[in-house]
Amino acid sequence: MAGATAADTAVVAIEGDEGLTPAICQATFVEAVPGRWGRSDGTGSAHKGSVLELTARIGNLRAMKTVVVLSGGPDSPVGFALPDGAMVIAADAGAELGFALDFAVGDFDSISAETLAAIEHVERHRPDKDATDLELALAAALRLEPERILVLGSPGGRLDHLLGSLLLLAADAYAGAVVDAQLGAAAVHVVRGARTLQGEPGELVSLFAMHGPAHGVVTEGLVYPLRGETLDPSSSRGTSNAFSTGEARVSVESGVVLAVRPNGSVTAGS
Repeated sequence: MAGATAADTAVVAIEGDEGLTPAICQATFVEAVPGRWGRSDGTGSAHKGSVLELTARIGNLRAMKTVVVLSGGPDSPVGFALPDGAMVIAADAGAELGFALDFAVGDFDSISAETLAAIEHVERHRPDKDATDLELALAAALRLEPERILVLGSPGGRLDHLLGSLLLLAADAYAGAVVDAQLGAAAVHVVRGARTLQGEPGELVSLFAMHGPAHGVVTEGLVYPLRGETLDPSSSRGTSNAFSTGEARVSVESGVVLAVRPNGSVTAGS
């Protein structure tokens, strides 16, 4: 790639169920380090391989449905059964969770040198960046055009990081995918339109409007039903509800709601 220019188009062979298939990936790259290639904004360089080649390799896999983003932190879920065929991206310390990785993103200030050296593909950012490692990893996940994004992380650690993470999950940037998170023992589901959640009778679930009021909220299968109501971010109206049966449905006419199950599992189905 020594002669690469801006807006190069890479044609690579992708190995899938039907063998090697040509795929095209277009991106703008600049030479950040001799022999290596960074992103076009100059914030990172590829490690043990070209990020352009990696994006071309993983960005066109037809069978990919889910991208898992590992966030890390204290009390993060371990031994979690990842969805079959999921692509796995680590946000910095998420690489320490022990899962096999396809890619890692961050400034890598919270990861051991040994773990970092074992990762084949990384997107490195400067420590004085304007986004958290999780936001950078979610941006990388979006480039893969997934149908679902599943975040595995921690409910503990720094309160500001937890609040920032919850706000991120409900951001409009990810509206094109179903977004769920397993934060320690808690399951979080982003509701746009309608979601059906699987739980246990009596299991707690709270509904929070995010980034503005959520209008026309209707629930089925909860002890305290909502019938076309408006949830406001400044109100605790949706807190501490519970499953009345093993399945609950939450629908929203407009806006976005975060369904938080303090003792739930995203693997239970949603």
